[in-house]
Amino acid sequence: MATWNLQGTTHHMLICNGGSCMRKGGEEVTQAIRDEIDRLQLHGRVHTTRTRCNGRCEDACVVIVYPEGVWYRTIDEQVGRDIVRKHVKDGKVLLDYVTYTYDGGFVIPEHSVATRGKEK
Repeated sequence: MATWNLQGTTHHMLICNGGSCMRKGGEEVTQAIRDEIDRLQLHGRVHTTRTRCNGRCEDACVVIVYPEGVWYRTIDEQVGRDIVRKHVKDGKVLLDYVTYTYDGGFVIPEHSVATRGKEK
């Protein structure tokens, strides 16, 4: 196991590797994201973490990007690469895949087609 020095990190990507996401290509999405980070030489700026279930199984495969707090849904390998290239590198959120954004609390954007889910 490594202990990473995260100084200089600008983005943290949480990639769901829970059961539903794994059945929907979570491993392939994880590798595509990490490969794109390598290809663009962004390793010093981007840290990735495989998570277990993030509680949005209908949205599998889920990827969350911080510090913006953007939750992405139904991610495949190509969209995972696009998130790295467009969102992380260029600062452009991929609106078609957004479930939540953060604005002092999580909100579902007006354009989102994501299921609201159960109240907590």
